[in-house]
Amino acid sequence: MKNHTMTTRRDFVKNTALAGAALTTLPGWSLNAAATNLEEKLRVGLIGVGLRGTNHLNNLLLRSDCLVTALCDIDPRRIDIALEMISEAGQKKPKVFQKNEDDYKNLLDLNEVDAVIISTPWLWHTRMAKDAMWAGKYTGLEVSAANSMEECWDLVNVHEQTGSHLMILENVCYRRDIMAVLNMVRQEVFGELLHFRCGYQHDLRFVKFNDGKTAYGLGAEFGPKGISESAWRTQHSLKRNADVYPTHGVGPIAVMSDINRGNRFVSMSSMATKGVGLHNYIVRVGGPDHPNAKLKFAQGDIITSMIETARGETIIVTHDCNSPRPYSLGFRVQGSNGLWEVDGNRIYIEDRAEHAHRWDNATPWLEQYDHPLWQQYGELATGAGHGGMDFFVLQAFVRSAINKVAPPLDAYDAAAWSAITPLSEQSIANGGEVQDFPDFTRGNWIKRAPIDWMKTVYGKQ
Repeated sequence: MKNHTMTTRRDFVKNTALAGAALTTLPGWSLNAAATNLEEKLRVGLIGVGLRGTNHLNNLLLRSDCLVTALCDIDPRRIDIALEMISEAGQKKPKVFQKNEDDYKNLLDLNEVDAVIISTPWLWHTRMAKDAMWAGKYTGLEVSAANSMEECWDLVNVHEQTGSHLMILENVCYRRDIMAVLNMVRQEVFGELLHFRCGYQHDLRFVKFNDGKTAYGLGAEFGPKGISESAWRTQHSLKRNADVYPTHGVGPIAVMSDINRGNRFVSMSSMATKGVGLHNYIVRVGGPDHPNAKLKFAQGDIITSMIETARGETIIVTHDCNSPRPYSLGFRVQGSNGLWEVDGNRIYIEDRAEHAHRWDNATPWLEQYDHPLWQQYGELATGAGHGGMDFFVLQAFVRSAINKVAPPLDAYDAAAWSAITPLSEQSIANGGEVQDFPDFTRGNWIKRAPIDWMKTVYGKQ
């Protein structure tokens, strides 16, 4: 089954440019068969090949329109894993950069790299993305894209100064249920939009502490003694009282509400609870005498932000990663005709509900409004990671880069979504004071068109 999936996915990408006649079944879309040269391959360099980077690598190796020509990571173990994956896929050994933290700049100097995918710790995201755009590389950046307001503006300014494109690789925007709800939004099933809820609610205590000696998830170490994300992610919770990871939730909601494309974030206010979850976890797995049990973590366990948009919608964004809880992104989409909530898989649409004032099961609705992308190519996404959405986000990145067009999720989106982090930090520090959102489009949000999801998958826009 795995081999069949790999073959069909390769065949899809190889035949994309010849699919014009078949795609005429999709309303409003046709593809010029000459738009893409089948011999043209996107030469990709990967900066960071940890868990997320090797997921991208795996999906790149399944494609016939890409070559992985360079790798960069300062962890030799991750380089070895990546090289083995490339060898098993039958591809030529790429150039490797692993001397020091600045060696990625030498990768960016390569003529044989057209595009880069950056999957490194958060503090490196903006500086690497800026250097990549200055080097003229089509840049794919993992989330979150920026840590400070200065970095948010840096992404926009460098994009505008260089003309190099940046795509924020927010895969949740391509999740099947999210795209079905987006389809419902576009068809005005919910009526006029009023309110949204979203967030990142994911117990990550096991990720934030690990010493590499105990069973994964049972350590109490982080920083230099930690492994994987515990080596860097936990430091943010120690130092910052902010929503440090907003894009999984707010990205899809921003798309539904046309942020930067006819709408924009206007203001935001944030509050945080006390922070006890990480301390309690250390005591539970490491004991009350563990040195880390004496640390005081700055981040509140639950951070709640409310955003107001130019069109008069409100958005509640929740960050909840330090307490015991089941996973949920907490999506809710509400309009003048009804609403959908991901928790409970429930929906209520006035005059179409089975019973007044009672929830309906959302599954039939999600099936009825399944997005055309998933209807046509859902099978190809099998095994791509995160329920298949990684296939679609990479497909959009690769095809946009090959055709040298703007990506669907661009530098302005990266800046607006990531700005939640510094704005929430400032608001919390000032007792929930309302913060004004910068307009990263410099007024162009008024005339920019909503995303055409179909065009970003198949060829030129």
